[in-house]
Amino acid sequence: MGNEPSQPSYRPMSRPRDRILANLDDMYREAFERAKASGDQSQMATLDFAYRREQLYFEILLDVRDAMERK
Repeated sequence: MGNEPSQPSYRPMSRPRDRILANLDDMYREAFERAKASGDQSQMATLDFAYRREQLYFEILLDVRDAMERK
């Protein structure tokens, strides 16, 4: 295997973990601030739980991605 002319060289196309998690954070922070501004406590609680759940899912997927890239 290696870098034979018939095979394209390996270049990871993945976005960095920090950027993905920062995008998630920005998205939820914006929605949370809107709920907070409107005084919607129920929506704030829902968003808080959803954020933590999505963050966990992304971290697991990113761990799998990192493991696959190391192979």
